Amino acid sequence: MNKTIYSRQSECVRKSLLTLRTKAGLTQRQLAGKLDRERSLVGRLELGERRLDMVEFFWLCRACGADPVKEAGTLMRQLQAA
Repeated sequence: MNKTIYSRQSECVRKSLLTLRTKAGLTQRQLAGKLDRERSLVGRLELGERRLDMVEFFWLCRACGADPVKEAGTLMRQLQAA
C-alpha cells in the first residue's frame, strides 16, 4: 500500500469536504466552531495536510447538516472511480 497524501483518492476526500462545507454555507471558522475545534484544523483537512478518520467525517457531516451515511456512500463511489 502506497502513501495516500498525493493520491487521486485523497483529492476526492478534500473536494468532498470542501463541497460539504460550502453547501452548508459555512466558512472554515464557522465549521470549526460547530466542531469545537480550531479553524486551522478545517483548513488543514481541506488542503490535505491532515488526515480525517471516520469518526471525524461523521462529526463533520453532522455539523454541515448532511447525512453521514449518504455522504460516505457518495465518497466511496468517487474513491472507487478515481
